[in-house]
Amino acid sequence: MIASRKADPSARSYTTRLLASGAEGAGAKVTEEAGELVRAACEETDERVVSEAADLVYHMLVLLACRDVPFGLVETELARRFGVSGLDEKAARAAAPKGPST
Repeated sequence: MIASRKADPSARSYTTRLLASGAEGAGAKVTEEAGELVRAACEETDERVVSEAADLVYHMLVLLACRDVPFGLVETELARRFGVSGLDEKAARAAAPKGPST
């Protein structure tokens, strides 16, 4: 659906508007929704947690689409990390030299 809106924008579509806001606008929504999810997890019902989690995932997918990054690459990265200690993986990232992003 997100790719469809990107390829064929609709003036009456929230997704189209969010895509038009670019990575900055979509990123701001990801930040907002992440905060709402955390608040819901700490203070609200499971139903609210599910709702806010869905909002966060949707906005993350739109942000990826703004950058033309397929979700499959995220899945591949998660699969690569499977079976690797999160602590070891994080330490390896911290030790790696930082270069320009492509």
